[in-house]
Amino acid sequence: MADMRIRTLTTGAIFLLASYSVLAQNAPLHVLASNGVKAVIDELKPQAEQTIKRPLMIEYDTSSVVKKRIEDGASFDVAILTSDVIDDLAKAAKIDPGSRMDIARCGIGVGVRAGAAKPDIKTSAALKKTLLASKSITYAENGASRKYILQMFNKFKITDEMKAKTVAAQGSDASNARVADGSAEMILTLVSEILPAPGVQLVGPLPNDVQHYVGFALGTSKNSKNADADKALTKFLSSPAVEGTLKAKGMQAAPARVSR
Repeated sequence: MADMRIRTLTTGAIFLLASYSVLAQNAPLHVLASNGVKAVIDELKPQAEQTIKRPLMIEYDTSSVVKKRIEDGASFDVAILTSDVIDDLAKAAKIDPGSRMDIARCGIGVGVRAGAAKPDIKTSAALKKTLLASKSITYAENGASRKYILQMFNKFKITDEMKAKTVAAQGSDASNARVADGSAEMILTLVSEILPAPGVQLVGPLPNDVQHYVGFALGTSKNSKNADADKALTKFLSSPAVEGTLKAKGMQAAPARVSR
């Protein structure tokens, strides 16, 4: 009788261990990602989940906000952020340096309210004239493109004029919403953040001589317990299979997709 109870308990323990193992293998992969890649990742999510055989739990925000969360100890498996932020987190030992992979880049564009006439931004001279003629502009105060926008204003020597007509907002969603509701005439931010915004239309990218591309990279947490799934997601997002989606969402494949 005692032997039977022992066998029953042993069988139950094995069953529980097997159940926990299955649950662990099917647990969601926790991804922290920049708003700049949101349109791409949302589009690729079903295919990615099928490829890695795991559901994805994704949280989006600006790279600077996500960086602070990770520095403060937020748990995650994979981070997809601007390349410089991934590099900083790797140096701080928050991300495994060997997992770093460049995956995409995106240029800065101009957006206006849907249905509004598109202003001329084909050349730097035309863009400068359009900016000076605008009643108000907005951009993400904490966004990756902000410093390059300010550099452009400085190059045009219109910093003071633009400061006076800037409607501040935190994050590209809030900035786009200001254009959609008419409280700002024009938005400057990453093309990938303008294209999916409701009530906003893309005028076009900045002219080549003032354009700047923001790179995005992927890295995995040093504390992740899902190494195989992490690697599978990295392989998928850095494969040629995603290039069509990148292009459709206003992004490009990274010039050199190599680990550092």
